[in-house]
Amino acid sequence: MEKNCNAKYSGIGGQAVMEGVMMRNKDDYAVAVRKPDGEIAVIKDKYSGVIPSEAVSKIPILRGIAGFIDSLVLGMKAINFSADFFTEETEGEKKAEIPEEEKASVDTEKKADNIEIMSASEKTGGMGAVSVAVTIVALFFSLGLFMVIPYYLSLVFSKWVVSTKLLALIEGIIRLVIFVIYIKAISLMEDIRRVFRYHGAEHKCINCLETGHELNLENVRAASREHRRCGTSFLLYVMVVSILFFSLIDLKSRILRAVLRILLIPLIAGVAYEFIRLAGRSNNPLVRSLSAPGLMMQKLTTAEPDDEMILVGIASVEAVFDWKTYLKENFGNDV
Repeated sequence: MEKNCNAKYSGIGGQAVMEGVMMRNKDDYAVAVRKPDGEIAVIKDKYSGVIPSEAVSKIPILRGIAGFIDSLVLGMKAINFSADFFTEETEGEKKAEIPEEEKASVDTEKKADNIEIMSASEKTGGMGAVSVAVTIVALFFSLGLFMVIPYYLSLVFSKWVVSTKLLALIEGIIRLVIFVIYIKAISLMEDIRRVFRYHGAEHKCINCLETGHELNLENVRAASREHRRCGTSFLLYVMVVSILFFSLIDLKSRILRAVLRILLIPLIAGVAYEFIRLAGRSNNPLVRSLSAPGLMMQKLTTAEPDDEMILVGIASVEAVFDWKTYLKENFGNDV
């Protein structure tokens, strides 16, 4: 199957979660999870964004900043939803003992292939106090690890390097090295390795459709697991753009320079988003070439999924996206 060369933008995107995949199409999103009993559960809901206005989506940079924040908020919600199924595993075992007549009163929709679809209101997952606290801690950890530490490590070279721009380049290289080491380190954890495989399933589902193929197990299995709109690519280009921005900072105070690096993150994310957005919509050879480093980086954060993981990805797509109409309108395929 072709590797994104003639892909057509679908508008859907997502992320991997614990034993599952989240897919989003405009304001609709779904989280599909393979439950401990083997059944696929799909939660559907709507998310309009931190700034629910169509006007924002037309303003370059600002739409990237809003999208960056949305990805953090919605991503954490999706992770919480998926985690709920495993923290409630004991309750699920008790539920299996409920008489059949009582089960019939549960307000859920059963579909073929053991897929259970429910609304988000039927789950307790959300941004509770603990989740918010964990998110804040993780955010500060990320800022320190990927922004502040590389800056102070680069100062070691200031004894020999006078150029601000060259120091910014050295800082960017250090940041990239830390990122790669971090990804390799967490990939040693079994749960993270499985998340990376679901990440591969997410990409394969989207690539299957965007290259004009019917969404089924065989086609998804053959699709590429790298995608130009991936968050991994986005993080790489955040690092590249940060080199350009940080090279312009020329303050005497080291503390102010470190603080300014943090304050510039939203703007840097907005610029990086514009490139990712272009990459996802264009098949221009130059754009494809500039996307290549991001695709290479995804080899660290994606892995080949098994068939059960692929089926979870398919269930998530079908919950929010009319892929048959998409194929007919964009490729002339009648399914």
